[in-house]
Amino acid sequence: MRQVSPKLQAWLENFNIAVGQLIENGFKPTATNAREGLANLTKGLVTDTPAVAWVQDDLVIGEAYNVPVRIYHPEPETALPVLVYYHGGGHMAGSVTVYDPICRKLALATKHIVVAVDYRLAPECPYPAGVIDAYTVVSNLWATLDGRELNYLPTLSIAGDSGGGALVATVSAKAQFDDKVNIAKQVMLYPSLDYTMDSASMEENATGYLLQKGKIAWYFDNYFHNNEDRREASPLYQPMSAQLPATLMMTAEFCPLRDEGIAYAEMAQSAGAHVEHYHFNDMIHTFLNMEDLVKEECDTVYQKISAFLN
Repeated sequence: MRQVSPKLQAWLENFNIAVGQLIENGFKPTATNAREGLANLTKGLVTDTPAVAWVQDDLVIGEAYNVPVRIYHPEPETALPVLVYYHGGGHMAGSVTVYDPICRKLALATKHIVVAVDYRLAPECPYPAGVIDAYTVVSNLWATLDGRELNYLPTLSIAGDSGGGALVATVSAKAQFDDKVNIAKQVMLYPSLDYTMDSASMEENATGYLLQKGKIAWYFDNYFHNNEDRREASPLYQPMSAQLPATLMMTAEFCPLRDEGIAYAEMAQSAGAHVEHYHFNDMIHTFLNMEDLVKEECDTVYQKISAFLN
């Protein structure tokens, strides 16, 4: 029988009661409260912020927009490979600041230079602004690192969770046919890959598990402003070939996006890409931002990513 981890049950119960009360009192979702919600959740439940030897903010120069990034180099005296990280937040929330402790842990666990991307967010900057920023970073990052005279190996991998996972898959789909961009590996944690919202898990896990179907629809309505073809924009329906990077997919049983991740893993493998898939049987969406409740599972995420990249 399916059961959410006991570590999360009391928290979820309280969260669902609180959400019900907010709605009763006339709560309306806005970009402001979406951003506050993810920031407060992460700050409250990811309380360990480890020291990293070298951390600096910089810009990756783009054609129309220079993309802010935060660079974490765990061993500045050593040339290390590079991992670009796209944060989650439904294309509307999240930031380099919110994900700072997570990116520090990633840098230390993987012994990679982590480059966290502050891509533009909806509704102020709807689709495809975030996608353009994500691709700008993988295209032009070396110039930024050279400008800092950083010790690095020109081996590039990319990773992201949730909406950041959508950017990972979209970037890889384009890069597989781009001789100028070489992505070695990609990592996705409960990614958003199907903007049509057409899956069994979207119904099965529609409510009660933190990320709700109605909230996902609201995110997408804010992201797509110009009647774009959402199927065409979905990473799940982009062309896949053996040129895709080696892929680590991580999914969670009680996540509405579960089946999109599983489908992507199967399709990429069928196309000839190397795929590893790890499924968390009793976790929910966003659990990496709830580390104090599920420390062991979060440690597993960092360990799996490290083993896969190295």
